[in-house]
Amino acid sequence: MDWNTSLQATMPELVLSIGSLALMLVAAWGGQRSTKMVSWTAVAVLIGAGIALAGPASYAGEVFGGLYRADAFAAFAKVLIYAAAAVSILVAPRFFAHGDGDALHPEYPVLILLASAGMGMMVSAGDMLTLYVGLELNSLAAYVLASFMRRDQRSAEAGLKYFVLGALASGILLYGISLVYGFSGTTLFTGIASAYGASKSLGLTFGLVFVFAGLAFKMSAVPFHMWTPDVYEGAPTPVTTFFASAPKVAAVALGVRVAIEAMGPAVAEWRQIVFFASLASIIFGSVAAIGQNNVKRLLAYSSISNVGFMLVGLAAGTPAGVASVLLYLAIYIAMTVGAFLVVLQMRDANGNAVESIDSLSGLSETQPGLAAAMIIFMFSLAGIPPLLGFFAKLAVFNAAVQAGLLPFAVAGFVGSVIGAFYYLRLIKVMYFDAPAPAFQRSRDSAVEYAVMAVLALFISPVGWLALRPLGVWSAAAAKALF
Repeated sequence: MDWNTSLQATMPELVLSIGSLALMLVAAWGGQRSTKMVSWTAVAVLIGAGIALAGPASYAGEVFGGLYRADAFAAFAKVLIYAAAAVSILVAPRFFAHGDGDALHPEYPVLILLASAGMGMMVSAGDMLTLYVGLELNSLAAYVLASFMRRDQRSAEAGLKYFVLGALASGILLYGISLVYGFSGTTLFTGIASAYGASKSLGLTFGLVFVFAGLAFKMSAVPFHMWTPDVYEGAPTPVTTFFASAPKVAAVALGVRVAIEAMGPAVAEWRQIVFFASLASIIFGSVAAIGQNNVKRLLAYSSISNVGFMLVGLAAGTPAGVASVLLYLAIYIAMTVGAFLVVLQMRDANGNAVESIDSLSGLSETQPGLAAAMIIFMFSLAGIPPLLGFFAKLAVFNAAVQAGLLPFAVAGFVGSVIGAFYYLRLIKVMYFDAPAPAFQRSRDSAVEYAVMAVLALFISPVGWLALRPLGVWSAAAAKALF
């Protein structure tokens, strides 16, 4: 395929890369006073990258000799990534305005753009080296974002933990890639799939295990979840909103692509890993969240549990299973971002951020609108009908049953019942406990409330109108991998 077509296929990444470099120069020249302009321009760049996905070149297939895949699967994931990244930029100014001397700097939206470019490379990877370059570009920006509030001890600690554990996971992933390359003779997904189909090699099996271990860290799936609660709690809340959404989409989509395209002939081998990671994530995330009193830590364990449900769909190894994962991701992003937008409104009378669950006591009396939004997101995360979270879980369980994995689906369903407890606990605190001091109301949070309202409507029965087109879109995206 000619270079012109190849460059057009990578247009979203080119837009993000050129935009981030240009804005970095603007930030260096304009300093702190350029923050607002850089932030809004960064959102425009993300919109531009999304528009670039609409061109026919975004579905050109393999380009650059198979290193990069431009297909419907990647386009679906990128739309979710860009939307979550844009929200993470929009909600940041008000949070940092009340920070402990750590104002929002123009580097913040630039780092988000660079991370988004890396995530775009991840979901479009057709080669192990492209996979690794994209993953590291995302990770390097994420390490800085986690410690963005330099004067805050928790933020600095979160960045350090994320960096150290991320370096360990990168080493594991690289070791797996080297084993796969050594025993297959190639890093291209197509060549690796041929090697797995040709013979059963112990070296290839070990490589498979290490590659999935490295990817499980990025997904925050058990047993590689240990960084998630501490980083989510310590990082600034807009950054946590970003971590819980966009990188989660990229990691899960990358894991699905590697499993289906690179290791499709070894379904029997990697399915065992997915079984364990899925059930362990669902059960551990549900049980560990019960004793939490920090909302951000609770949502961190919720994200671990939700990754387990996504892996239920992947375990099916079928087009319907992959489509259910994509549908779950789309609904999960709306639920999680909405929940963190509520957390962003949690400020005491002095404007200081509060994160304890007890501070939500009686929220239905002090701020009924905020409590109503939170109850929608919590019920949906618990998978209670008629909210869209129920249909997300139904889709992955249905795909598992159709693939003949009924006992696995039943075990996952039991885990979802356990997880409903801590979501219902939050609702009980908001609606039945004595009111705590009311949160500070801000006139600058119109954007946050608008996004929250849109997400709550999408998750509500109104969102049923979007279910069919979303299902058709996810099915078409899944078909691109088979």
